[in-house]
Amino acid sequence: MRKRAAVLCAAAAVVAGTLTAVPADASPSWTADTAPAAKVTWKKCGTTDYPKLQCASLEVPLDHANPRGQQVTLALSRVPHTATKYQGPLLVNPGGPGGSGLTLAGFVASSLPEAVAAQYDVIGFDPRGVGASKPALDCEPGHFEPVRPDSVPSTPAVEKAGLARAKAFADACGKKYARVLPYIDTVSAAQDMDSIRQALGAKKVNYLGYSYGTYLGAVYAKLFPQHVRRLVLDSIVDPTGVWYDANLGQDRAFDNRHRALMSWIAEYNATYELGTDPAEVEAKWYAMRAALAKKPAGGKVGASELEDTFMPGGYYNGYWPYLAEAFSAYVTKKDAEPLVEAYENFAAVDASGDNGYSVYTSVQCRDSSWPRDWNQWRKDNWAAYEEAPFMTWSNAWYNAPCAFWPTDSKRPVNLANGKLPPTLLFQATNDAATPYQGGATVHRLLAHSSLVVEQGGGNHGIALSGNTCLDKYLAAYLTDGTVPRGRGEADAVCRTLPDPKPLTSKVASTSAPGSTLHALLGFHG
Repeated sequence: MRKRAAVLCAAAAVVAGTLTAVPADASPSWTADTAPAAKVTWKKCGTTDYPKLQCASLEVPLDHANPRGQQVTLALSRVPHTATKYQGPLLVNPGGPGGSGLTLAGFVASSLPEAVAAQYDVIGFDPRGVGASKPALDCEPGHFEPVRPDSVPSTPAVEKAGLARAKAFADACGKKYARVLPYIDTVSAAQDMDSIRQALGAKKVNYLGYSYGTYLGAVYAKLFPQHVRRLVLDSIVDPTGVWYDANLGQDRAFDNRHRALMSWIAEYNATYELGTDPAEVEAKWYAMRAALAKKPAGGKVGASELEDTFMPGGYYNGYWPYLAEAFSAYVTKKDAEPLVEAYENFAAVDASGDNGYSVYTSVQCRDSSWPRDWNQWRKDNWAAYEEAPFMTWSNAWYNAPCAFWPTDSKRPVNLANGKLPPTLLFQATNDAATPYQGGATVHRLLAHSSLVVEQGGGNHGIALSGNTCLDKYLAAYLTDGTVPRGRGEADAVCRTLPDPKPLTSKVASTSAPGSTLHALLGFHG
């Protein structure tokens, strides 16, 4: 379900280092250095949200090592440049893996300063297997239909049910897409990006990627450094942990973010009546979870679905007032209807869908090795659960098909790169989905990169989301290549926006609020 935009406005202060100006690319034209393999024909998309958005498709090899073999089709979108000064295509990706980037192009073009956006063709694309690209994967329709088993395997029977469900999904993918799965991975998607570059007739491309899109962009830059002009990575994946360790790291970060929500609710006890002590509020949340495990709300929201509902609050604090209202209604008024409505609007599976989840597992399971011995998963996840109970087991089951995946796994790409022009990195200190260490690590790996930190920020996807301090650095970089240069780990620091306030009027959770950006980014990276 599409979420409507809610605007969060606040002043942001700048604590910056010196600025380094990089000369704009003086290339007289954007012709390809090799003949493009295909040409792109643009037509109006017909979307009312972004009327300037154009759509096209491009055939690329399923296996780039066999370019004349089987082809797959990528869906593309574009907002064309209008300025005389043309700086080339700006490819954008919302993450996932499994996120559709078609609408993101319209959002980015309309969110950047008009004079900056006018200098670029903003290009969105659905990566192979995703959305409007063909084939679009859907391994097991209805995999997330409620009510699912409790995510916490408190008994052997519950664990057995979870394992059977994960294995069935992996088996369904292998049976349905045996020919395709070996080529659904980040390296193949990066090679597709270079096919897009060639089809656009561009010698170099610019890139803006969020979340998993940062890993995709960094892999592209590693494979094709000579074709990178400007590179922006926002909410950055730690490439040293892809993907098993990264998910365990997420568990602890999400638990901290969930506790931040509990503290926020306690601060507004006059509104929510759940207590003034964050520990008391948290205890009531887990009591609600236990009750729903026994009797799902509306026959739809059990313990696992409750985790799905509250997980988006870890990505974006604009959802907090609505989640808090549903929580309060269930506990203080014994009214489950707002909780069911919140599940229908916020649950993570609604954001990713069957297609998004199918691509998510296909990419992550293929990209790098996962333990094939469930005993390792059991040991590691129970250890994480002791510290971080909020979503550890939910996350484990989300990734569990990788224990049974029908393809072998590749080795992660070493992203150390000294061949790039200055690049721009954005990272919030309290980001749960891609914890801060990812930004610091990639800053070290990419020579000439500059790291802009949102101090105290916990949202995921921070550029073009309302922080004018961050957006100033993005606009400067896209205008003429200017990047901040500081003396510490961060080259520039911006203050985070204030947390939201409780709703000023009783607004039903069916209003499905949220920033446009966070609706487009979805969840699970």
